[in-house]
Amino acid sequence: MPLVPNGHSIFVVDLRYTAPIERVDAAVPEHIQFVKANFAAGVFIASGRKDTGDGGLIIAVAENRAQLEAILLEDPFKKLELAEFHISGFEPAMMADQLGE
Repeated sequence: MPLVPNGHSIFVVDLRYTAPIERVDAAVPEHIQFVKANFAAGVFIASGRKDTGDGGLIIAVAENRAQLEAILLEDPFKKLELAEFHISGFEPAMMADQLGE
């Protein structure tokens, strides 16, 4: 199965921490479990903390923005109001062969 199935969009989720880093760090183990579950489900294809240290990025694949937004509501960073989430999406016009069909 391709990483980006036909008809799906790619999304960049830009998280910016809004709480003290100590609170963020305390929630990291739960956040990592959430991220791993979404890697296993094929929704997330890359993630990590930004080099600026003020948040993180997630590259996701979903049928639409509403589907992804519903998934992100379960992120501990969202539930605990530790970060703002900004989503940018696009339908790929071109992709590396290993990403799609």
